[in-house]
Amino acid sequence: MNRQPRISIALLLAFGLLLGLEGCTYYQPAPGVYAPLPSTFERSWSAAVGALEDEGVRIVNLDRDAGRASGSRGDIGVTATVRTQADSSMRVEFSTSGNTAADPTLIDRITQRYNMRMGR
Repeated sequence: MNRQPRISIALLLAFGLLLGLEGCTYYQPAPGVYAPLPSTFERSWSAAVGALEDEGVRIVNLDRDAGRASGSRGDIGVTATVRTQADSSMRVEFSTSGNTAADPTLIDRITQRYNMRMGR
């Protein structure tokens, strides 16, 4: 018997499979590497709400669409407002009302916490 045709067919099949696999290379991104970055608003909003919570403010109203979070710490009312400006930058404001004399540095501490959360 002639064994050469069997070897030739086997080589052709192997070569064909090799070419076929080479044309189907698919690279997946590494898991967890390509996470989308939060928007500027999301980052500022999260930092503002987190700053209130860091200083013990009991949040009673969260209106993300309006960019407004409010609550209280003791007799002091606290509000955080996050707005996108015309140039796409963010404006974040904190305000207090009520018996602010009970904790006159509260707003300063909240502002510091916000800046720390924003990496400043």
